[in-house]
Amino acid sequence: MVKHNNVVPNIHCHKKYHSSTRGPLKVKLALNQAPRKKARRLARAKKAAAAFPAPVQKLRPIVHCQTQRYSAKTRLGRGFTLEELKAAKLGAKYARTIGIAVDHRRINKSEESLELNTNRLKTYMASLVILKKGQDGSSMSQFKGVVQPIDRTPSPIEMQDVTDDLKSFKAFTTMRLAKQETKVAGYRVSVINRKDKK
Repeated sequence: MVKHNNVVPNIHCHKKYHSSTRGPLKVKLALNQAPRKKARRLARAKKAAAAFPAPVQKLRPIVHCQTQRYSAKTRLGRGFTLEELKAAKLGAKYARTIGIAVDHRRINKSEESLELNTNRLKTYMASLVILKKGQDGSSMSQFKGVVQPIDRTPSPIEMQDVTDDLKSFKAFTTMRLAKQETKVAGYRVSVINRKDKK
């Protein structure tokens, strides 16, 4: 039994790595990590060679993260909406053939996101080179990495001129007084109402 301020025993002695009725051990060892790493690398290279000269990755839209906590952050989404493609004068079927990811389930909830991703599509189309049948693209180099990555350079901080009013302003005192005012505001209103009734 536990005495004083010691940890309650919580060791797990019931892991069934092997069972007497089922025969051998059921523990799997991952001793093939190095060859699997090599196999993945070769598969990536094979996929890139098959897609040459087109980039391996597709163009993806900029979307906001979910929930109120993360909604200020942006990331690359699954695919462009049908509305965004229509605004950029593209069809969904054709867009998929030229390296644009399409997500028919996503919808635009704001004009800003629609405009941002439409401009993203237009920029991509402006720099896109489509080879005709029989044209040789061996002189071209394949683009590697994320197509049009999100620009995350921080915006410069603009400093405000420090004036005498700013120097004399007492932030803590102002906040404390405002907090106190809100605390007694209801009481003051009730006192005024009582006086009016008399």
